[in-house]
Amino acid sequence: MFAEIRYATRPGSGRPNEDLVVAGPSWIVVLDGATAAGGVESGCVHDVAWLVGRLGGELAAALSVGDGGSPAAILEAAIERTARAHAGTCDLGNPDSPSATVAMVRVRSGRLEYLVLGDSPVVLAFADGGLRVVADDRLERLPGGRPYSVELVRRMRNAPGGFWVAAARPEAAREAVTGEVDAGALRGAGVFTDGVSRLVEWYGWSWASVLALLAERGPAAVIGAVRELETARGPVQGKPHDDATAVWGRLGAELSVTGSETD
Repeated sequence: MFAEIRYATRPGSGRPNEDLVVAGPSWIVVLDGATAAGGVESGCVHDVAWLVGRLGGELAAALSVGDGGSPAAILEAAIERTARAHAGTCDLGNPDSPSATVAMVRVRSGRLEYLVLGDSPVVLAFADGGLRVVADDRLERLPGGRPYSVELVRRMRNAPGGFWVAAARPEAAREAVTGEVDAGALRGAGVFTDGVSRLVEWYGWSWASVLALLAERGPAAVIGAVRELETARGPVQGKPHDDATAVWGRLGAELSVTGSETD
């Protein structure tokens, strides 16, 4: 069980926030919807927020009832059920169909299991002061380097040698980065969308610094640090501000789940 789960989330612009957090006593899931490029036809009558909400709901339903499957199996079934929910109205074969990254942690039988699909990392904080960063960097390793063309991303999304996200292909879940550690060796786990990980990737913070701020001052302070640097120094690439979500799951015997710290 987690002793405490705290999160904060903030939209990157005037658009609706396409990040989502769902959590229970022993699990945390963070999704980050992929904002569609301008002028791209998704083949879907639903927007990205619908996909994120529906998939998050399916994951929450399975995890809440103690589904005994692995995180990858749970995600695969959730993608399949989500796809069935709009197969009759949408072209799910369209490579630009709405998609999302998924980061998940679950405590079960004394172990903490993790899953990362896409660029939303999990950072494990060990009781001895060590850290383990669980990341899926395949989007950063596409041929040719950034900036990527729309055509390249379309061709490499959910394809061998490319990168994988949760969209309409359930088998994408099998490509997630997964593993487990002894929960008793941990003091907590941080789960982030890439709107927060730019602190490390763009602005030179260490993950130790991010985790220290997260544990001491809370997730809203972490997002505040991102926004301050974005304003002062500007983006390295892409959007000036992105939807940003940070979650801290502290491990312990007693359960206390806080309300959200939304801005």
